[in-house]
Amino acid sequence: MSKPGIRPEITEIVEQIDALRPMLIEKGQEGDERRRIADDVFHALAATGAFSISAPPKFGGLAANTLECHKVARAIARGDGGAGWVAGILDSGAWVLSLMDTRAQEDVWGGEAGVNSFVSIVLATSSEAEPVAGGFKVSGRWGYGTGSLHAHWSLLGIPLTDEDGRAIDAGLALIPSEDLTSEDNWFVAGMKSSGSVTQIASDVFVPEHRIFPLTAAVEGGYLGHNSEQTYQTVFVPSLFMKLIGPHLGMARAALDYVVDKADSKAIAYTGYEKQAEAVSFQLAIARASMQLNAAEVVAGQVANEIYEGAGRGYYAPYGERIEMRAKAGWIVETITATMDQLLTAHGSAGFAESSLLQRMWRDQATAARHGHTLAVSGYEAFGKVIFGRQDEARRVLPIV
Repeated sequence: MSKPGIRPEITEIVEQIDALRPMLIEKGQEGDERRRIADDVFHALAATGAFSISAPPKFGGLAANTLECHKVARAIARGDGGAGWVAGILDSGAWVLSLMDTRAQEDVWGGEAGVNSFVSIVLATSSEAEPVAGGFKVSGRWGYGTGSLHAHWSLLGIPLTDEDGRAIDAGLALIPSEDLTSEDNWFVAGMKSSGSVTQIASDVFVPEHRIFPLTAAVEGGYLGHNSEQTYQTVFVPSLFMKLIGPHLGMARAALDYVVDKADSKAIAYTGYEKQAEAVSFQLAIARASMQLNAAEVVAGQVANEIYEGAGRGYYAPYGERIEMRAKAGWIVETITATMDQLLTAHGSAGFAESSLLQRMWRDQATAARHGHTLAVSGYEAFGKVIFGRQDEARRVLPIV
């Protein structure tokens, strides 16, 4: 059993990302305007190994634990929230691929590019999949294809049907990027640089070994194609916790920004020439700092719970997974409130298009509405579990 923690290899990657932060902040404005991460930014981040930390060691990855995934995505998001979100998605794609048939892993990572062959992922089954000899013929449209503009492959949700066409399961189809087209319809208020365009497939053949059924995976089946501990963890919580790191990074960037400006910025229509001198401002910053610290602590606790459980061969039952989901929602909700407080404390200058603060605020507010970590559904399901109404909870969140 490996204990949770941050290994030196991961620390080195984080340090390299930290050194890139000025570039990420500067180019983040360009990414926001162009609605995609600048190529030089993506390549610089890829060169650190940030996008391949969850790939198996046998292919050159690091089999990162959940806490390590937080640290890497958090570091990126401190410079660019959209890039941090892309990191979380590509990390998710690499981790899911690591659970699949070894032949699928060889298809992606066995070539010259190795673990620098990246995989985006969309779970929604907005598609059709016709069983044919040796696999499935897939057609569909998948929105919010985060990371797909830089990915070489995509894992895309499909319905799995029987010979009569009845849906019997949901799955993921591993499809090379050259077999897909896209519609550039990513016009949004926040997370602009994530380039989350719609992906399109038309009668694409996907061999059987590139299909990953989901129902069994949710309950702990199909895990263990690689022996490392991180590939034994609870399936859905492992995925939604990979999207917590970007939130933590954006909030930390916002706090640092507001504190940094406080000695040179006055409070309009008051006698305070420096925000840092005002008790009201000090209280706001203290509150925001405590809230962010608490969110980081809870995120670390859940990450470690996920990893330690796998280390002792424990696959958390539905009720415990729901509690993890509720905590994830609380973390995101807390960070959203913190971001609002920081923007209010900083003042209207934070809304300038040139301001890092408003970009992080927009990015985090958009990401906070992702259904994977939406607080209200997690609270409702967990509340039902607390009162022994697990069947009712499953109607709220059947897949956790």
